[in-house]
Order: sequence, then structure tokens, then C-alpha cells
Amino acid sequence: MSIDRDTFESASEEELADLSATDQVLGFLGANSDRAFKAAEIARQTDLDSGTVSTALSRLKARDLVEHKAAYWAITENEERLQSYDGYSRATALFNEQLGAEDGDEWATHAPEEPHPSQQGNEQ
Repeated sequence: MSIDRDTFESASEEELADLSATDQVLGFLGANSDRAFKAAEIARQTDLDSGTVSTALSRLKARDLVEHKAAYWAITENEERLQSYDGYSRATALFNEQLGAEDGDEWATHAPEEPHPSQQGNEQ
């Protein structure tokens, strides 16, 4: 699970203190899964040292949890891989405790009626 950008910005360091730097980086990328970032930007946004972020990104890449292209980093789209990562589970549990669990019915209320084009057949 990720948190939304507003929660990310408004949460105190104490609220996120139980997360390691690696978990914080992964959480940031998860909250911004539609974008890719340079390591320096991740460091600024997470208030972590740039060396710490670089180390965290290397560890996450070795676990296939992030993707790297040129100078940019993004969270993997492999949900199964993310679910298998213990830190991701700890982060999810912490955020659920602090912010409440996600409501599946709420998601369904806002889901589009038509499947996303990437999930439709290749009929042309």
C-alpha cells in the first residue's frame, strides 16, 4: 500500500519513524507510482541524505522492487513482487494503523465502468 501525496507531506517524521530509509524510499515511489524521479529529488522529498537514498535504491533494485532508466527511478509495476517484500508489508501495516485500512467498496464506487485500454483485447 502507498499513501497519497497529501498524507506523505503532512505526516510527521515521528509518524513515519518506524520505517527504514529503504522503506521510506519505496513508500515515496509507491505514493508516486505514476512518475519516475532522480535520486536527488527522492532525497529532497523524503528528507533523507542523498547517499542514503542511493544505497536504498540500489538495495531495492537488487530485489527487483524498483526500475532504473538513465538517471530516473520508479517503483516496479509487479504487484506480486511488492507484496512479497517484508518492508512493504511493514509499511502497509504501519500506514493502515495510522491512517486506516483502504476501503474496497470506496475503490469500487470510483472505478470506471469500462476496463482500461491496456486490459482490453487487441480488437481493431
